[in-house]
Parts: sequence; C-alpha cells; structure tokens
Amino acid sequence: MTHLSDWVLLMMDKLGLFGVALMMFLENVFPPIPSELIMPAAGFAAAMGRMELWLVIAAGTAGSVIGALPLYYLGTLLDEQRLFALMDKYGKYLLLTRDDIIKAQSWFDRYGNSVIFFGRMIPAIRSLISIPAGMARMPMLPFLLLTTLGSAIWSALLAYAGFVLGANYQKVADYIAPISSAVGWIVGVALLFIILIRLKKFLKN
Repeated sequence: MTHLSDWVLLMMDKLGLFGVALMMFLENVFPPIPSELIMPAAGFAAAMGRMELWLVIAAGTAGSVIGALPLYYLGTLLDEQRLFALMDKYGKYLLLTRDDIIKAQSWFDRYGNSVIFFGRMIPAIRSLISIPAGMARMPMLPFLLLTTLGSAIWSALLAYAGFVLGANYQKVADYIAPISSAVGWIVGVALLFIILIRLKKFLKN
C-alpha cells in the first residue's frame, strides 16, 4: 500500500488535477485501484495548499463519470455468456472474477437503476455496476446523472476525510469501510420497505 500511495502522490505532483481525474478514471476501469487511497491523497494535497479542495472533488467526480462509460458500453456489446468468457480469460490481469460480475449484476437486477447512485459508495460494486446497466440498455441521461451524483458524494467524502486527516490520510480506508457497509444495508432495507408497501397495495386491490 505504501508504494501505491507514493505512486498516487507522484502522479498528483506531476499532473495536478488531471492526475486526480486520470487515476479516478483508471479506478473505474481497473477496480483494484482503490479510490479510498486516491481521493484522500488528493485531499491531503489540498490541505498542503497544492490544490483547491473543490477542484479536487470536481476532478475526481469527472474521472469517475468518464471511467464508468467504457464498462457501460462493454455491457451493451456483450451478452452474459461472452462477458463471462472474457472475464475467465482476462479477468486475472485485473484481479477480477466472474463472481464479481455476478454480484454486480444481482445488485442491478434486485434494485434497478437506483443502485447506479448508491452503488458508487459500495466497494466491489461501484465500478462493475456500469456493466449490467449497459446490458440492460439503461438510458444514458439517467445513467450519467445518477453516476455523477453518487460519484460526487463519494469523492467529496473521501477528499474531505483526507483534507482533515492530513498526513494520516491512508487511514481513511479503515474509517470508510464501515460507512460503505452501512450504505449497503440502508439501501437494502429501504428498497425492501418500498417493495413491501407496493405488495401490500397490490394485495388490497
């Protein structure tokens, strides 16, 4: 993690805000690159006066949104069988398996378009959720809107945490993990509640 942290800071030092956007783009295309390290490091850089915090958040959001598009379009081009075959062959290079795709797909099937927003704050889901959205031919405008909103909140949370923690920004991942899990539970409970209400109305009719 230390070597990766040094690389992230080096990228920001050399490329500035473009480096933040580029790394968040890569984080979406190659999920093993953690946003929990990228954005807190950018927040730390802002705390040191090297970048403006709001510009850091904007750059991180832009990189995330642009990075969601390749996986969305991948979903539109491949059916499930071809996607799994591709993952079995090349997924090891990205530290991904077909189970990761199945998990993202099950979330989308269960919660629909809303998971594009909430999923941006849930590990192992936020990047890959774009694939089932593409497979379902989700309209581009709501996809971009929900992706932007979710990514902006996530980027702001991580960057501000790094801004506050300063040199201890690497600890953000330890603090964020429970929050991400809580988001997942809250989304699940909320949607279950909505389903029960609709089912109750249906039975009354």
